[in-house]
Amino acid sequence: QVQLAESGGGLVQAGGSLRLSCAASGRTFSSSAMGWFRQAPGKEREFVAAITWNSGSTTYVDSVKGRFTISRDNAKNTAYLQMYSLKPEDTAIYYCNVDGTYFSGHYYPNNYWGQGTQVTVSS
Repeated sequence: QVQLAESGGGLVQAGGSLRLSCAASGRTFSSSAMGWFRQAPGKEREFVAAITWNSGSTTYVDSVKGRFTISRDNAKNTAYLQMYSLKPEDTAIYYCNVDGTYFSGHYYPNNYWGQGTQVTVSS
């Protein structure tokens, strides 16, 4: 059974940094694309970033470009989201997704979701 465990969230002041981790278990995802999404209160879940299986390509939502970096360690079956220059509007629950479809700069998630990790940015 596939399980995803996000961690690394917390409360940070605007301008601060956090590094999120997503540890996958149940099978290896070294040949799968991985992505990060977020959901703010009262809003729909939105795409944040994705990475191909070999880290050869990444894609980001415009609002985080230049501030967030997605990476992965296939040996650890883990994906990361390094977040810099955080803004209050980044406040959300962050979820990772694995084994979706990465095509032409877009990531289409499947049903493998974790429980999420809360990120709160104070102004």
